[in-house]
Amino acid sequence: MPMKRIAAVLAAAAVTLTAAACGGGSSTDAAGGGGGGGEQPYIAIVSKGFQHQFWQAVKQGAEQEAAKQNVRITFEGPATEADIEAQVTMLTNALGRQPDVLGFAALDSRAAAPLLQQAKSQNIPVVAFDSGVDSDIPVTTAATDNKAAAAEAAKHMAEALGGTGKVAMVVHDQTSRSGIDRRDGFVEWMQANAPGIEVLPPQYGGGDQAKSADITKAILAANPDVKGIYGSNEGSAIGVVRGVQESGRTGLTVIGFDSGQAQIDAIRGGTMLGAITQNPVGMGEQLVDASVKAMRGESLPKVIDTGFFWYDKSNIDSTDIKAVLYQ
Repeated sequence: MPMKRIAAVLAAAAVTLTAAACGGGSSTDAAGGGGGGGEQPYIAIVSKGFQHQFWQAVKQGAEQEAAKQNVRITFEGPATEADIEAQVTMLTNALGRQPDVLGFAALDSRAAAPLLQQAKSQNIPVVAFDSGVDSDIPVTTAATDNKAAAAEAAKHMAEALGGTGKVAMVVHDQTSRSGIDRRDGFVEWMQANAPGIEVLPPQYGGGDQAKSADITKAILAANPDVKGIYGSNEGSAIGVVRGVQESGRTGLTVIGFDSGQAQIDAIRGGTMLGAITQNPVGMGEQLVDASVKAMRGESLPKVIDTGFFWYDKSNIDSTDIKAVLYQ
């Protein structure tokens, strides 16, 4: 988003905070009511998205832990992971409700920085999750080690291609920590371990399935010798599968990130080799648990590693993998 537009949003934020505005759409309250001021401690959670099954699974985990810990939460996120302005507005509204803790996964850390400073000045602890926040304000970050996870995806791609060939990447963004790490982790592993693999410059689809499908078709039209494509999140990966199908190409190795029914079906059907799944329910649980500890003033590690797993046809029905797939 242009910085002038962000500046306008942040200017409006000051007015909104003064008025203690209520949250935007796509929010939920795990224990009834909306906003702070109740007897139960209140955690406002602002996510990078809401519609993908991944975010619904994080929300489920957060709600489960909130019920266990006897705290209230709201969970909201923009309609798409490209809508930085909508997330800034949601963050503004969340702070206006004066939560005890703010849970936040940044689409753009620079755009959110003034509001994080606002949280700090109001003595509201910030717990980052998923992609985290490029800031020293969060007391901890509950997240996947995205660089290591992307490296695991690269390793499986290289093995499938026998260490040679041209590989493309469709990445969800270049502004969030997860987008950067899932891009760089993949590229760096290939550079260090698979010199016979040529990785094309990453293309960015905003995690949008339709846009990622169009990008995939354009990649294949311009590079008919591409042997594999990596999609860095749920929307990107599903878009890659659709783009490959719509292009009529066969014999490509497609590797994704996250799960969800569409990727599970693609792996079972053979149009995707495999994918990295995170532990989104566990991430939501860890987010709320860390928030409660932050309220109590307990010390927290800088990072809470929520884990990741490779899955394909060989292990998709195993107990361990079934527990972290979000359908």
